[in-house]
Amino acid sequence: MSYKSYKSNYLIPPHGGYKNLESYKTAVIISDGTYAFCDRYMTYKSNKSYRTYDQMVQAARSGKQNIAEGSLASGTSKKTELKLIGVARASFGELLEDFEDFLRQRGFGLWSKDSPQSQAVRRLAYRSNKSYTTYKSYIESSDPEAAANTLVCLIHQENFLLDQLLRKLEKDFLEKGGFTERLYDKRSQIRRLKKGGGV
Repeated sequence: MSYKSYKSNYLIPPHGGYKNLESYKTAVIISDGTYAFCDRYMTYKSNKSYRTYDQMVQAARSGKQNIAEGSLASGTSKKTELKLIGVARASFGELLEDFEDFLRQRGFGLWSKDSPQSQAVRRLAYRSNKSYTTYKSYIESSDPEAAANTLVCLIHQENFLLDQLLRKLEKDFLEKGGFTERLYDKRSQIRRLKKGGGV
């Protein structure tokens, strides 16, 4: 192996492609949807926000932003990426509780996974180029029960995607290591090249 070919094998791999992740795309929809929902249903008539309004909007934002930050950090720290994706998963878990509380405390029903309403919303995930607009008529419905349940469906889908991502990241980290291991390997390669006169 020559030093030239070694240089083509970068220490910091490509990273930061979070906008292509299905989990990030869904997180954007949830973030926008949560803001629209809270703006419509979680305010006083005087327009003074409930404390829960802020907590829900922040939980949705935290979920989205931590996916982005984890992806950007992945080039130099797989541990940080794992941690931040875990934080995103926890944020969406908290948000799910808030929507379920909204339904229960107001006497609304929680759609079952196999209900016709849930199935209709879940099928939207298979549309190409889906965005907030895909779900807008559901989330901005005049029926708060339908709006909240739509976001519950979306959060369940997001949690599934994040659980899959976490399992993949854990497997990759255990099998390939992270930046520290790559750095050690590169240093070892350089030492071997120097001893062999390949530099």
